Parts: sequence; structure tokens; C-alpha cells
Amino acid sequence: MELNVRKAEKSDIPKLLDLLVQVDMVHHNGRPDIFKGPATKYNAEELEAIIADNSTPVFVCADNNGEVLGHAFCVHKQITNDSVLTDIKTLYIDDICVDENARGKHVGKALYDYVIDYAKSCGCYNVTLNVWSCNPSALKFYEKMGLVPQKIGMEKIL
Repeated sequence: MELNVRKAEKSDIPKLLDLLVQVDMVHHNGRPDIFKGPATKYNAEELEAIIADNSTPVFVCADNNGEVLGHAFCVHKQITNDSVLTDIKTLYIDDICVDENARGKHVGKALYDYVIDYAKSCGCYNVTLNVWSCNPSALKFYEKMGLVPQKIGMEKIL
């Protein structure tokens, strides 16, 4: 199967909404105390604005028939003139999702590789993301891609 990664378009919104529900359900199944499920963190109108904004690029991976198999939501971040932090440009991966029916077909790797190349072309110093500990398959995927922990969030449920 040939994979094509490209910038998301307005016509991709219905599939993006479906994928966002899949992401939410992975998190809901792992942490129902935090994630309501089934839900999306953006509605169609919000997605249209996100797709149109160059500071929040969204990429999709499609097969030869044009069917969207996964997405990567990204955010450009840069803190400048901070008293402690350096002025580096970061591309934050807010969300990567591969359709549950397309997992194991290298869609995630194609998206991740595309994001890395995009970040390099934009002069970013690094790519960052957060991964929930209740999603061990995502953690394993990101480690396989070469990511290492930058910081660790911890909690105590009261």
C-alpha cells in the first residue's frame, strides 16, 4: 500500500472527527476518571480554523484511494526572552492517531517522519509531545521512533 502524507484540507474534517473519537476512546478506556468518551476535543468549525492556521499545522496520511488513515496535529511553539529558557523553536505534536483499522501498516511512522522533516524545514530545534501512561502502545511507538522523556508529569489521586 502506498501512503501519502499531506496537509489536511477542509474535506478531511469528517474523518478527522472520527479519528479524534478513536483517540478519546483510547484515553477513556485507560483513564475513564479523566476522559468522558466518546467525544472529540474539537468540533468541525474549530477544525476548519485549526487547518487554516499556519501555526497549527495538521497533516493526514492517505492510501492510494485517498482514504485518510491517520492524522498528526501540531503546534509551533517558541518562548523568547525568558529569564531561564533558551529561545528555541519547537514543534509540539498535539495528537497523532492511526485509524484502528490501519494500525500495523506504517501509517504512524509515515506521519511521524513527515512531521520530523517538516519541523526541520521550519528551523525547529526539537519536536515534543505528551503521551499518557495508560497508552503503552503509543509510548512504545514513540520510543521506537527515537523519542526520549523530556519531563515526566506525575499525579496523586485524592
